[in-house]
Amino acid sequence: MSKEPTILVFDSGLGGLTVLREIVAARPDAAYTYVADDAFFPYGQHTEEEIIGRVVPLIGELIGRHPPDLVVIACNTASTLVMSHLREAYSVPFVGTVPAIKPACALSKTKRVSVLGTRGTVKREYTKSLIRDFAHDCDVTLIGAENLATLAEAALRGEAVSDEAIHAEIAPCFIDGDARTDTVVLACTHYPLLLEQIVRVAPWPVDWVDPAPAIARRVEHLLQTRKNDDAPSSAQFLLTSGRALSPVLAKAIRPFFGASTFGTTPNSLPQAG
Repeated sequence: MSKEPTILVFDSGLGGLTVLREIVAARPDAAYTYVADDAFFPYGQHTEEEIIGRVVPLIGELIGRHPPDLVVIACNTASTLVMSHLREAYSVPFVGTVPAIKPACALSKTKRVSVLGTRGTVKREYTKSLIRDFAHDCDVTLIGAENLATLAEAALRGEAVSDEAIHAEIAPCFIDGDARTDTVVLACTHYPLLLEQIVRVAPWPVDWVDPAPAIARRVEHLLQTRKNDDAPSSAQFLLTSGRALSPVLAKAIRPFFGASTFGTTPNSLPQAG
């Protein structure tokens, strides 16, 4: 492995930036390529077969163009579908993003947990298997948010997102009664982009479980190289649509890359058919 490890971070859109931020904090010496598949966003509008057929060859093309030491699939919807396909097709190590049900159930005191994800993520058999394996004595409620990922992207672009719109998306997570919901899994990497507003409009305080720190620890473990704080790092941001970033969005995403030398590059990757 090279002195400067190279990491490819892939998401359907901008939500994976919340994962990238934690990885950069752990390994500021790495070179990063972030790819947002905006040409196919949102993934929730596509079938499982369409997502697999889209993501698996696209990742192969990205590996060819930007040879990484490690690939992070920073998208719950994609990860619950394509990880086995990717590991079978390509030899590079992969780290996925899956709902943090195990740590959430361990954290909960009332044993009432909600999983807030896209409709695709919460209906996956993979997600249900996590509940069977790790929920134990917890009562887990799956909530499929229809618009929250899109609202998160709008907010990052500087658009106004109302409290009412956020409340409508998260309200089903909050179940009152003898045992009140006290823990909510953020099962979409977009949602931490709205966390400050989500916390403000929540009916009552809960613990919000974000898997990004655990993903960063896994990446650091797999790299198996010592962090070099003096090594220069570089980063690039790609959109599969080939569209140029607006100045507002470019400014908004820049902090997620830490101190890396940052650039945005038009791309000619496959667009949605």
